[in-house]
Amino acid sequence: MPTFTPAPPPPRGARISGLGVYRPSRVVPNAEIAERLGVFERQLARRSGIRHRRFAEPHETLTAMAAAAAATALKRAGVDAADLGCAVVATTTHLSQMPSAATAVLRELGGNGVAGFDILAACAGFPYAVGLARDMVAAGSAEHVLVVGAERISDILDHDDPATAFLFGDGAGAVVVSAADRAAIGPVVWGSDVDRPDAVGMTGRWVPELRADPALPWPRLGMVGWKVYRWATTELAPAARLAVARAGLTLDDIDAFIPHQANMLVTDALVRQLGLGAHVAVARDIAESGNTSSASIPLAMEALSASGAVRPGQRALCIGFGSGLVYAAQVVDIP
Repeated sequence: MPTFTPAPPPPRGARISGLGVYRPSRVVPNAEIAERLGVFERQLARRSGIRHRRFAEPHETLTAMAAAAAATALKRAGVDAADLGCAVVATTTHLSQMPSAATAVLRELGGNGVAGFDILAACAGFPYAVGLARDMVAAGSAEHVLVVGAERISDILDHDDPATAFLFGDGAGAVVVSAADRAAIGPVVWGSDVDRPDAVGMTGRWVPELRADPALPWPRLGMVGWKVYRWATTELAPAARLAVARAGLTLDDIDAFIPHQANMLVTDALVRQLGLGAHVAVARDIAESGNTSSASIPLAMEALSASGAVRPGQRALCIGFGSGLVYAAQVVDIP
């Protein structure tokens, strides 16, 4: 008699059940940056599309901003911190190797006992983390996973560098990824182009000599903007199309496009390359927030939702990209 082998259970779906953000209180207009750099204000807007960005005040620490965004996301999801299966924080500016930012956030939220770790994937950190959270939930490892993208880039920014000083800002965004009856987060499409390590990165390393010799330059964020632009406008559209296809959709099914807010010129180029229709709401939060690295996608998603440009349940194509050069794209339902 043949033995009976039960069929494996179908994979679970995952959805974003809650979204929260934190924007620092200090608004920094282009005029302030332009005066310091000795350039015309209109030059900064023309090169980036940015009009304002926000810099964190001393009390707005990375942990404080991340925890505030996370608390809002948890409240909107109706989930207690103690019920999380895991917390993942994507950041490039947690300037301590340990403990992790994730465990510090969990402590603020009252999530003792919950698993937590950080990931470093630069400006693609948030979609990387959402991809991991989706897979944790689909595999049954967790019912709810907290994902946070948080940055205090003003801590590592060279405020006198005309190539970067006007581009970046601070902030935090968080989502709760929860189990669902159907898939509301598509498979992640991710990768890297490791042959261009000098496009975006740090100008040096934190070595013991820095403490002994105050004359040594402190490592700062550095970028060769034209290299990033050329790579982004050449390599990212195919990844975005593949993410849509792996979600079982076409670009006609997409209601919103939420790219990493790197530069308005990059966003405009991707919109043209993808041939997105006029019905697609395009995130342009960079104009008011600047480039906030791993926090930019949730901040931009919240801005679209707050403006009424998107509604819950609509489909958004998200793509992040940054130092590495790493990228990640996925389709998600707006919470």
